[in-house]
Formats: sequence, C-alpha cells, structure tokens
Amino acid sequence: MAMECISLHLYIARIFIFSHYLLMRSFCLLLIALCCSAAAFTQEFYLFIGPYTNNGGKGIYVYRFNAGTGSLMPVSIATGVDHPSYMALSADGRYLYSVNQFRGEKPAGVSAFTFDKATGELHLVNKQPATDGPCYISVDSTGKWAVVASYTAGTMAAYPIQADGSLGAATQTIVHTGSSVDKERQDRAHVHSVVFSPGYRFLFAPDLGMDQVTIYRFNPAAAQPLTAASPAFAATLPGTGPRHIIFHPALPYAYLVEEMGGAVSVFGYKNGQLQPLQHISSHVADFAGKKSSADIHLSPDGRFLYVSNRGDANTIAIFAVNAKNGKLELKGIESTLGVHPRNFMIDPTGNYLLVANMESNNVVVFKRDGVTGALKATGVQVHIPNPACLKMLEIK
Repeated sequence: MAMECISLHLYIARIFIFSHYLLMRSFCLLLIALCCSAAAFTQEFYLFIGPYTNNGGKGIYVYRFNAGTGSLMPVSIATGVDHPSYMALSADGRYLYSVNQFRGEKPAGVSAFTFDKATGELHLVNKQPATDGPCYISVDSTGKWAVVASYTAGTMAAYPIQADGSLGAATQTIVHTGSSVDKERQDRAHVHSVVFSPGYRFLFAPDLGMDQVTIYRFNPAAAQPLTAASPAFAATLPGTGPRHIIFHPALPYAYLVEEMGGAVSVFGYKNGQLQPLQHISSHVADFAGKKSSADIHLSPDGRFLYVSNRGDANTIAIFAVNAKNGKLELKGIESTLGVHPRNFMIDPTGNYLLVANMESNNVVVFKRDGVTGALKATGVQVHIPNPACLKMLEIK
C-alpha cells in the first residue's frame, strides 16, 4: 500500500510538471506570436519631401518613416530638380512626378523620376515644359496620364506617360478664362489643383480666380483625354477662392477647401456632379487675422477631416464627419508649430499627421487620436528649407 501511494504521488507530480511545462510553453509561444504580430504591424514608409529650392533646398528629400514610433530617418536626396513644390506617385510606386514651379523667371516644367525601392533613391528620367506656375500634378490609375494645373497661366495640361515612366509632350492644354469679385487676386483664372474622382471617370479642377470647380470627363484611351462634363462646373461663393478638393473614401461626399475664404464647402457627389450641402469656416469664430487656407485631407476611415490654415493662423482645423449627411463639425484647432503650413498629409495607417511648414523650414510629426481626431506633437521634426509637399509610399 505504501509503495502504491508513492507511485501515485510520483504520477501526480509528473502530471503537474508536464502541465506546467505545457502552460509555460504556450505562454512563450503566445509572447513570440504577439511580438511577431507587433513587428508585422510596425509599417515603414518612404516619405518624399518636395521644397522650393531658391533658399537652400537641394531637391527632393527621401526619408524613412516608422509608423510605429513616428520617427524619421534620412535616406537620399534627388538633386538637379528645381522647385518640386508638388509631387505625385504612380500607382505601383515605381515612378514619381513633380512640377517645377517657376513663374516667369525661368521656364516652368514637369519632371519624371524612377524610384528604386531597395535603395530609396530617385533617378531623373526626363523633363517636359509647362505653362507658368505649375502647382499641382495627378497621375491616373492606369499610369498612362499625368495632368498638371498651372496657377499663374490658368491652364491644365495632360501629359502621356511612356512605358519607361518618362513623360511625353503634352497632348492637350486647356485654358481657363474668367474672373471673380476680388480684382487683385481674381482678375483672371487660376487653376489650383486637378483631382481625379473615385473610379477615375472624372477630373475636378478648382479654380481660385473663377470661384468655381470645373469638371471634366476623363478617357485614358483618347489622345486628348479630357472633355467638358455636363454640368461643366460647380460654383462657389464669390471671393472664396477654391483651392483643393477631396472625396470621401466610402460615402458620396466631396470636400473643397477655399483659400481666400478660409472655409470648407461640403458637397454631395454622384456621377461627376456636385450638390452643395454646407459651408463652414476652418477658423475659430472670433478669428480676426488674415485667412489663407491651403490643404485638406480625410482620415483613412473617413471619420475626421483636417484643413491647414496659413495667413495669421498657422493651424490645423479638426472636423468630425457626420456619416449620415456628410456635414462637418469643428472639433478643435491645433498649432502646426511652424509658419505657413502649405501642405500636410496623414500617413496610411492613420496614426500620424505630418505638416510641411514652408516659411519656418520644418516638417512636424503629430500623433493622431483615432477616436477623437485630436492631434498631439510627438517632438519629431526635420528641418528642410521651404518644404512644400509631402508624399508617402509603403516599404515592402
């Protein structure tokens, strides 16, 4: 009986030791899985910074951005390109295109680059001339066309993209003619951006000088891919100066930032048509300084909209988006920690917002609260002369 008790105790002890081993093994495997999962979700991106180059800017700056920590690390600089003040990436990330924003002092142009994802380096392919003051460029989803807006000339032009990523000569140039109520700034047309609709069937061109958004049908198979839509434009309030337009990622709404009015117009969107729904200021109610709003972006989930305000404000306005009717509610105003936030972007994960403060020569990284939309400075900044445009590409 005594031996049987000892054997039973040994058996129970072995079961306990083996169970403890299995428990510890499972715990270790879980820790490894969690660590691997965290590593997998720490995405990294290339950040492209396009500056004006008349005050020491060297060209297009390439950084490595860590979406887990918000950190930035320099990678390369593409020299030999003047005033790459706005850029666009091809859908596959193999090519980058930039405007060369001269206004009469030298011939304006558009540049094409190949991008080496392994080394993070840009290589110039070719340049094409552009009309005065090119300020915005968009590339269609097929990778066959780049469309450029020229503010000073009041034109937009379509450039065919060749098989090697180079730009052909413009096959179509559209000249806007018109004016509006401000005789100093709106004496003639000023095309400020060219933005494709969801599905790439239409192209929208906000014109600051004409107080309207002109609308074009887009056919990538045609030699001249743009034709006037019907209706051909959507008017904005006189003197507001439309600048950039964006479309909601899931709902039938569009949002237009107005430079001169310092406000946002909300539209219902369907089949190339805009229907006005709301007009709301991007400044606090008692703001009495100069207004000059610039850029506009939605969070990836479409719940929040952000607008940069230059002039005397130097802020980012934070709006909540009503999913039922698309309308906006101002939730907060955040300092950009710099001067003249001409451009900003939200990283693809939605965790960070980066601001290019052109006149204070700094790019500032903010952490974004996905629940409230609020922004908080991370302390991460990079200093570059006159940064004007930010674009991002995932590192795979």
